[in-house]
Amino acid sequence: MKIDKILVSILQRRFKSIVEEMSIAITMTTRSPILCEARDFVTGLYDAKGKMLEQKENLPILSFSLGPVCEYIINYYGDEIYPGDVIFHNDVFSMGNQNNDVAVYKPIFHGETLVGWSACKGHQADIGGAVRGGYNPNATEIWQEALRLPPIKVYEKGKLRKDVWNLIFANIRLRMVEEDLTAQMGSCVVGERAVQKLVEKYGLDVFEAHKKYLFDATEKMMRAEVRAIPNGVYSGEATGYYDGKNPGSKYTIRVKVTVEDEDITFDFSDTDPQTKGFVNGTFTSSASATMLTFLQMVNPDIPHNDGMVRPVHMIIPEGTILNAAYPAATTYGNHLCPITASAIMRALGPVIPERVTAEWNPLLCSLTTGTDPRKNEHYVDICFMGLKGGSGAIRGCDGYDHIGMIDASGGVLDQDYEMFEQQTPHLVLQHELWTDSAGAGQWRGGLGVITKFKLGGEDNTFVTFGEGDVEPPLGCQGGKPGTLNSMKLTYPGGEDHVPTTKDLITGVPAGTIYYQEAGGGGGCGDPRKRKAEKVLEDVRNEKVGIESAREDYGVIIAPETMTVDEAATAKLRGN
Repeated sequence: MKIDKILVSILQRRFKSIVEEMSIAITMTTRSPILCEARDFVTGLYDAKGKMLEQKENLPILSFSLGPVCEYIINYYGDEIYPGDVIFHNDVFSMGNQNNDVAVYKPIFHGETLVGWSACKGHQADIGGAVRGGYNPNATEIWQEALRLPPIKVYEKGKLRKDVWNLIFANIRLRMVEEDLTAQMGSCVVGERAVQKLVEKYGLDVFEAHKKYLFDATEKMMRAEVRAIPNGVYSGEATGYYDGKNPGSKYTIRVKVTVEDEDITFDFSDTDPQTKGFVNGTFTSSASATMLTFLQMVNPDIPHNDGMVRPVHMIIPEGTILNAAYPAATTYGNHLCPITASAIMRALGPVIPERVTAEWNPLLCSLTTGTDPRKNEHYVDICFMGLKGGSGAIRGCDGYDHIGMIDASGGVLDQDYEMFEQQTPHLVLQHELWTDSAGAGQWRGGLGVITKFKLGGEDNTFVTFGEGDVEPPLGCQGGKPGTLNSMKLTYPGGEDHVPTTKDLITGVPAGTIYYQEAGGGGGCGDPRKRKAEKVLEDVRNEKVGIESAREDYGVIIAPETMTVDEAATAKLRGN
C-alpha cells in the first residue's frame, strides 16, 4: 500500500488530540482533587496488540504504566475479549505500578475485529488495605496495603457484572472512588468512539499500514537521538535514606548505561535488594521512571508511541528494590523515581552535559485522613501544595520553581486553596515560594515552597512518604546544590513533633499546625557568571536574598535603592 505521509501526520496528531480529550473528560467528571485538580492520571490509546499509539502524560511516573498491562490483559483473556468489555486492574505483580493507581481498559472493535484499546489510569483516594488513603508505612506485604485487582471484567459484552462491581467497592472505604472509576470508564468511551470514527473514515487496512509507518518513523527519530550519545558504558548511583523500618538505613540504586550505536540499555542489576517494608518499587514503576528521565534528554517533539521505546532497553532484576518479588509491599515504588533519575543523570551528565539538568528536589509527601465534622464524612488528602519543590537548572535555562505534580496544573497553584478547604477540614495559613531555596548557578535552580496549614477534623491520621531530608539535590557544572526538605507538626499545646520521611501518626488532634519546606533544585554553571541584572531581578522578586546575592553570586546590591553597585560587584567578582 502506498503511504500518504500527510495522512501519517494527521493520524499522529489525531491520536494526540484524542488522549487529550480523554484527559479533559476525566478532569471535568471526577470528584477527587487527586484527579480533577492534581491530575494524577494518564490516558492512552493502544493498538490491538497493546502497543502504544499515543498517551497524555498528566503525571509522568504513570506514563509508561498502561502499555505493559494492556499486553498482559491481551494474553490473559486471549479470545475472550468482546465489544463492550471494561476491565479494571491495579495488581503490581501483573505489571501494575502502584496499588492506588487503578487502570481502566476498554477494547475498541471495528465490526468484529479488535483494532485497539482505550485506557486510563488514575490514583484513587482509597484502595482498601489497613490505612485509609492506601499509604501504609508499616506494611510488610501487599495485603496490608490494598485490595489487589488482577485483570477483572466489570462489564462484559456491554453488561454490568453487578456482583463483581459490588465485591470491589465493598472493600473500598470511599464512595468517591466508585464515582471516579465510573468517570474513568467514560473517558475510555471517549477514546473508543474517536478511534472507531478514524477507522471508519479511512478503512482498517489504511489505518494499520499508516500506523506501522508512524511507529517506524518514530523509531528512526529516537535512534537518531541515541546515536548522538557517544558509544560507551556509563555508571551512576544515588542513595535513598531510611527504609521505613530501620533508622539510619540507606539503600542505593545503581545503573549501568550502555550506548551502542542506536540502542541504549539501562541495567540496574547492581541495585540494592528489596526491603522488608513498603520502600520497594515494581518493574513498571521503575521502567516508567527510567523512560521519563531519558525523555528529558532527547528531542521533546518525538511522538509518544511504540516506535519511541524500541531502541530503549531495561534490565531491572526481580528481588531488587526497584522490582520487589511477591508478596512484598510496594506502595512507595513511584517515589523511588527521583533517586532513579539522579542515578541516571549522574551517569549521563558528564557525557551529554548540554542535555542533562542539575538534580531536582526529591519529593516529600504528606497525606492526611480523618472525619470532616462539617459533613460527617471521611476525607483523604495528599498535600500537593508542598510535595515537590524545584527542578534543576540546565545550560541556558533556570529551573522551574516548585514543579508541583509536573502536569498541566503544576507549580504553586497545583492545589487550589479554596478547594482544599472545602474538601478537607483544614485551613491554609501560608503557601509561598521559599527565598534562597534554589541552588545558585549561572542558571539558577527552581525554588522550593513553604506550606503551612491548621488541621481540623476528627480522628486524624498523618502519613509521610518521601526523601530529601539528608542529601540535597546536586548542582552541575559548577552549580550549587539545592536545599533539604523538612516537615514539622506543632500540636495545640505547643509541642513540636518532627516525623520521619516514612511515618504513620494516628490521633493527630484538631488545631495541630503542619509546616513543610520543600527544597529547591540544583543550579547549573558557575554562579558568578550569572548576569548581575538577572541576580537583581531575582532579589527584587524575593527569589534570592541580598546576602545570598553577595555570597553566592558576587553581586552587591544596595538595599536602599535596590540597584547593583557595579564597581563593588566587579571588584568582588575579580573583573
